[in-house]
Amino acid sequence: MVDDHRAVADAMAFAVDRADGLECAGVAYSAASALQLVHRGSPDAVLMDVRLGADDGIALTAELTARLPDLRVVVLTAHLDLGLLDRAADAGACALLPKDGSWEDVVTAIQSASRDGFHVHPQLLRGFVGSQPRHGMPPVDLTSREQEVLRLLAEGRDASEIARTLGISVLTGRSHIKSVLAKLGAHSQLAAVVTASRLGLVSLRGTG
Repeated sequence: MVDDHRAVADAMAFAVDRADGLECAGVAYSAASALQLVHRGSPDAVLMDVRLGADDGIALTAELTARLPDLRVVVLTAHLDLGLLDRAADAGACALLPKDGSWEDVVTAIQSASRDGFHVHPQLLRGFVGSQPRHGMPPVDLTSREQEVLRLLAEGRDASEIARTLGISVLTGRSHIKSVLAKLGAHSQLAAVVTASRLGLVSLRGTG
């Protein structure tokens, strides 16, 4: 849990500890203490405030995911917009949520993160609907199987759910996901879906 407001961070830690299957491994109130805590505690996921006083939560996310590629980071922000989603995705975050959202949204995002999935708030999904594809980007040549995998990623499915839906092994599903990410030039599933939506390859119409 990383937030420079102690009361907020402690309240979130309490909420996480009350959720089934989750335990807060520690609370950090600055970027420096977060780096030490993550290195010492090896958590599965980090709940990150986008603003950390003089520090930048997105920059810290990028540093953490560069050091620990398997670490899942859920970013919280008081100012939700699509530009921030792009930055969070590029930094390797697996989710972006409004800070004033429900505890249920936060818990769902953390649980999804721990399963190698990702979670985007419905407000952001609605913002994507009807958006124009990004021009000037080269076409992406996906196989039919990779297109299926991308569609399921856009629905928020994780590797095990994709494997079950397509009748393949989890290992094969992860291999397809890795291939999709490589072809889209993305280093996270969230970044892949952001890029795909900009290219008009997927239509994000979910509600959560």
